[in-house]
Amino acid sequence: MRSMNLVDSWAAQVCSVFNQTIPNKTFTGFMKIPVKNPSFLKQKRPFSALSVSAIATKEDERVKEAGTQKEQFNFKTYVAEKAISVNKALDEAVIVKDPPVIYEAMRYSLLAGGKRVRPMLCLAACELVGGDQSNAMPAACAVEMIHTMSLIHDDLPCMDNDDIRRGKPTNHKVYGEDVAVLAGDSLLAFAFEFIATATAGVSPSRILAAIGELAKSIGTEGLVAGQVADIACTGNPNVGLDTLEFIHIHKTAALLEASVVLGAILGGGTDEEVEKLRRFARCIGLLFQVVDDILDVTKSSEELGKTAGKDLVVDKTTYPKLLGLEKAKEFAAELNRDAKQQLADFDPHKAAPLVALADYIAYREN
Repeated sequence: MRSMNLVDSWAAQVCSVFNQTIPNKTFTGFMKIPVKNPSFLKQKRPFSALSVSAIATKEDERVKEAGTQKEQFNFKTYVAEKAISVNKALDEAVIVKDPPVIYEAMRYSLLAGGKRVRPMLCLAACELVGGDQSNAMPAACAVEMIHTMSLIHDDLPCMDNDDIRRGKPTNHKVYGEDVAVLAGDSLLAFAFEFIATATAGVSPSRILAAIGELAKSIGTEGLVAGQVADIACTGNPNVGLDTLEFIHIHKTAALLEASVVLGAILGGGTDEEVEKLRRFARCIGLLFQVVDDILDVTKSSEELGKTAGKDLVVDKTTYPKLLGLEKAKEFAAELNRDAKQQLADFDPHKAAPLVALADYIAYREN
């Protein structure tokens, strides 16, 4: 939602991620997306993109040809370059001070690796609408700090009680539950400080809009709402697709959506551009979780870098459980197609990173 005159309206009513939900049937028949045009997911416009390849998956062999396009977007190179930039920025953002233990705990999880999907989405969206990477790098770091906070808290004994994260002992296993809670709290607080103080070359109104968007995505209308619903539904045999979708639209998709929207806002996107990218992000956000559910029942702990099969053990409701594995895979493929349709009106060359990121999310193996 971003045109030049939108900046003022954002300052007045910062973000409307979940303001209005309009039913929009997809494979499950339940998907609800806040849109001005409720039929957008039904539009089957052809997507003409540069040839893309997905990183570190079997999709290296599924390079998509695009008619007369002669250039090929190298996603492996793109990911490597962005990851280096993001990791450097994160390392410089959180330095060890007194008391050292809290900073060490923050850095332990923040710099433990990970796919950096959210920062890459933020940077790619910024560049798609004409911005420079530097405009969105603090926001990209902020979303990764918040994502890391959610992982630290999610792994706690009072939540999912996990011992492994990104192939390493979870934060509370190394630093204790008390420090782990505080490390997550510190990352959450610092994320907002960092985006507010480190963002350069962007108007204050746009920075304010981005901060509001990010806050809403992780509060009681975003991540927290999804987590609470997830806890309440664990072990409940009567959870349906609509409830499952609510959980994942809020718990997982909201922060992915915010990552994209922040990049578009800070990059100077128009109302129309931000709205299309919001819809794109909502699709890939749900796609991310559907694939996560599939991987949990098809991969080992070693392959995933976290405990596999945990959802089955605690009797969590998942897409494979409700739809069956093959139907869940079909749903994932549909979400991927729907996401790409939202990029159809953008320059294919500039949209190539987001197309490739959608494919990476769809075809990842951990």
